[in-house]
Amino acid sequence: MNDLWAALCLVAVLEGLVLFVAPGGWKRAAEQLQALPERQLRTIGGIVLVIGLVALYFVRGG
Repeated sequence: MNDLWAALCLVAVLEGLVLFVAPGGWKRAAEQLQALPERQLRTIGGIVLVIGLVALYFVRGG
């Protein structure tokens, strides 16, 4: 369970870092995401999810 909390904290740190370093770029990216159809967003989300799971498997020594 501690690993889960550590991972969530790391996500918050990375998202905060992006907002701190490049707020304008983050805003433009958010605007571009608004323009995409939901189906395309789901596809992108699914691909990122699978990549993340595969990376986690290898990082954890799978």
